Amino acid sequence: LWSEVNRCGQNGDFARALKSVNKILQISKDDVTALQCKVVCLIQNGNFKEALGVINTHTKVLTSDVIAFEKAYCEYRLNRIENALKTIQSASQQTDKLKELYGQVLYRLERYDDCLAAYRDLIRNSQDEYEEERKTNLSAVVAAQSTWEKVMPEDLGLREATYELCYNSACALIGQGKLNEAMKKLQKAEAFFPFSLIFLQDVTEEDIEAELAIIHGQMAYIMQLQGRTEDALQLYNQIIKLKPTDVGLLAVIANNIITINKDQNVFDSKKKVKLTNAEGVEHKLSKKQLQAIEFNKALLAMYTNQADQCRKLSASLQSQSPEHLLPVLIQAAQLCREKQHAKAVGLLQDFADQHPANAAEIKLTMAQLKIAQGSVTKACMILRSIEELQHKPGMVSALVTMYSHEEDIDSAIEVFTQAIQWYQQFQASQTRGANPKSPVHLSLIREAANFKLKHGRKKEAISDLEELWKQNPKDVHTLAQLISAYSLVDPEKAKVLSKHLPSSDTMSLKVDVDALENSHGATYVRKKAGKLTGDNQQKEQGQGDVKKKKKKKKGKLPKNYDPKVTPDPERWLPMRERSYYRGRKKGKKKDQVGKGTQGSTTAGSSELDASRTASSPPTSPRPGSAAAVSATSNVIPPRHQKPAGAPATKKKQQQKKKKGAKGGW
Repeated sequence: LWSEVNRCGQNGDFARALKSVNKILQISKDDVTALQCKVVCLIQNGNFKEALGVINTHTKVLTSDVIAFEKAYCEYRLNRIENALKTIQSASQQTDKLKELYGQVLYRLERYDDCLAAYRDLIRNSQDEYEEERKTNLSAVVAAQSTWEKVMPEDLGLREATYELCYNSACALIGQGKLNEAMKKLQKAEAFFPFSLIFLQDVTEEDIEAELAIIHGQMAYIMQLQGRTEDALQLYNQIIKLKPTDVGLLAVIANNIITINKDQNVFDSKKKVKLTNAEGVEHKLSKKQLQAIEFNKALLAMYTNQADQCRKLSASLQSQSPEHLLPVLIQAAQLCREKQHAKAVGLLQDFADQHPANAAEIKLTMAQLKIAQGSVTKACMILRSIEELQHKPGMVSALVTMYSHEEDIDSAIEVFTQAIQWYQQFQASQTRGANPKSPVHLSLIREAANFKLKHGRKKEAISDLEELWKQNPKDVHTLAQLISAYSLVDPEKAKVLSKHLPSSDTMSLKVDVDALENSHGATYVRKKAGKLTGDNQQKEQGQGDVKKKKKKKKGKLPKNYDPKVTPDPERWLPMRERSYYRGRKKGKKKDQVGKGTQGSTTAGSSELDASRTASSPPTSPRPGSAAAVSATSNVIPPRHQKPAGAPATKKKQQQKKKKGAKGGW
């Protein structure tokens, strides 16, 4: 039986070897070697839970010294990482294979500093065929430090001879923000990949594409960071179509597609989010990756108006990471979508009180909400309560702008004063009593002076300008501003200061005007002056620079204009807006037309005959009209009449307007 076990083990047939081992254990149930061989066969067949059960059942025989590695490995493969660490640490003898497993466990626990030290010790103290794999793992640890802990990676001197080493180097460069260099490394890894398959048989093109998917996924991520979202989205979808077996890769790609979609294409995002819920994803990704996916799920719930789901997810995230900003910000955003702004501000205020370290970002959000509600003064009060940002130029600019909008000039000047005082105290503490001004400090003083001058605070602006001029006596611009301010307050002082201005000769620029005007691209070319005659010379001497007055064209009057008749004062108003307009009389023609049987004529059909009324004058009033006059009086033009009813000539006037006729009245 032992010969059978040995032969099957050498051939890799561990299923048959297990049968032989079981026969041995029937004869001798506490045989240590047989039990150890059974555990190995179960591990080789992937039955980690059963193997761990055998170890735990026979603890008296299989002591930790005998089977520590196998037990720790089973726990590692069953994702019981903490238990695996305890098993390794409790082993009396630390073998090389236990150290290898120890490095893997530390990597899964994201203890990257300890993991780096473990792999360095392994590489330094071992020489075998697995050295290349150890170097690959070492580079993976460095990449993880750069990506998740933002640690500047050290140069390990690893020769990038395999696609794995190139890929890990690219990941480290992404963590540093060197995206173009990272893309080149990924392209190099893609080129190296086929050489790693030389010794493998029966490898299809689909298998190669599936293996390359992780490299292409990282390429798409770089494109997304560079703003090339269309290219990134296309590459992401190509990878999903290949259906790779790595659930971690699919979850990351699905999450990145959701971030591209944002609040658009929500239906596609809801389909993609299912990939992030696949079994085993939590064991494939880092804590920060899993946290980012959960945040995006909460945001997607908010965008799809699933308020309860959004609150549930954000509350769960807040319980896991109480000091993290995003959960409370998502909750506040959901409340704002429900028009509960006051409740959102209260929620943010409570978080700021509980976590002062993150209060600055929360208060900025609170100020934004107050501005959205129109409470600018309250927003200013919140911003001024952020002590660590009070002196920042951006904060000063925002506060001054908002106070100016509210016409609170005194508060705006107070903001400038507090910021300037802060820089004075800071400079004094840094320079031990000396008083050199930093560029930011001088810039604030200048902006304060300009603001005060703009709002008529001349005396307050003078002290700032004098401080600036004292720092740089050669600054002509500051001196000119100072003289301008003094001219309104103390003219004598302005005259004294004006002596410090440089003379016009020193300020004149040596420029050849003719050459400048005649140069290529000049927008203005001086015309050559022609010879003037005697009359023109007299005119020029007499008139000087008097400009010619343009003659105004007289407006055209209507053809039937009568100066004796007073024009209608409401002639400029549309007919409907005039005081005497009574509206149209509707329904007369409808009553006369269309009554009776088909083909019959009505009594008023003669009135509808256009041939009978063709000879009537176009301006004659209708019978019974109040505007009728005697035949002996002068005819009043239609524009000067005050019609009692709807104008009879409105249609003709519209036709004249279409022809382009203009009237002066």
